[in-house]
This record gives sequence, C-alpha cells and structure tokens, in this order.
Amino acid sequence: MKKELSKYDILIHGLEDKSHEFEFEGTDAFFKEFDQDIVEGGSFKAKAILEKSPTLIRLNMDITSRLRLQCDRSLDIFEEEFHSREMHIFKFGSEAAEMSDDLEVIPFGTHKINIANLLFDYILLQVPMKKLHPRFRSDDIPEEGALIYKDPEFTEEKQEEIQDPRWAALINLKNKN
Repeated sequence: MKKELSKYDILIHGLEDKSHEFEFEGTDAFFKEFDQDIVEGGSFKAKAILEKSPTLIRLNMDITSRLRLQCDRSLDIFEEEFHSREMHIFKFGSEAAEMSDDLEVIPFGTHKINIANLLFDYILLQVPMKKLHPRFRSDDIPEEGALIYKDPEFTEEKQEEIQDPRWAALINLKNKN
C-alpha cells in the first residue's frame, strides 16, 4: 500500500473491547492517490470513533472537508465545504467479503484496517452531481442561454387536444371518480 494511504491504518489487533477515538487529516496528496476527476484537490479532517466488540467493529465517522471543484458550467475552480456523519461496520468472519455499502466482513485475526477508501468514498458522496460555482446558484438569475417563452395562444383546452388519445379512456375514468 502506498505510503500516503498507510496513514489511515487503524491497528485493531490488541485493542480492548471498548470505544476508541482516532483523528485523521488529508490534503491534496490524499486525493491524488485515487484515480478520479471529480475533485481537483482539497483537505479534510475526520474524527473516527471505533467501538470494538468480540464479534464486530462499529466505526462512526464525522468528516469535514473543503474541496476544490471545477464548475460544470464555467470550468472555474471554486472551493466548497462539506460535512457528513457516516457509520461502517466490520464484522469478523472466516473470509473477507463486502456485504453491503456499510457492512464488511474481515477475517478473524486481522491486525489492521485501512479506512482511506472509506473516507474517500464518503467525501465524494457529498459532492453534488452538477458542480456549480456559487455565483450560478441564485434563483433570481436565469440560466445562461435559457429561452423563456410563453405562447399566449396555448391554453389548457389546447393541452387536452394535444394529449395522446390512447390515454383518453383512463382520464375519463379518473374524472368520474
């Protein structure tokens, strides 16, 4: 494993069955370790509370990140702050398996877990699909190139005339009830 990502190892072998607290930080170097084009860079701080029991490990994470993103409209780089609380469960079993997004089986006797991929996934899940610079988020400003036109001839009666005749019988049933 790369040196940058090894900073996110948690040694679980020998930990007592109780709650433990860990803190992690990451910078641009963290995001460069992953093959992705969503985040240009940034930083984050994560507080992880690990609750260990004989059969499982519950990991509660509180993540605050400040990411550099590229606007999908203007291609300008801007910074955005995100905050999330996540939980992941590691259950001890005979062999490693990923059961769901938040449940993973790890073999008995595992010495350490690395949470770099979890942190990366949880941070990226906070980024919206459409990344807009804050100056484009106002509701008062119409989108660039948006054409706003209302036909004065268009009425509800004309809408009904245009409607697909195959649906007419269903609409009549709906109107009777």
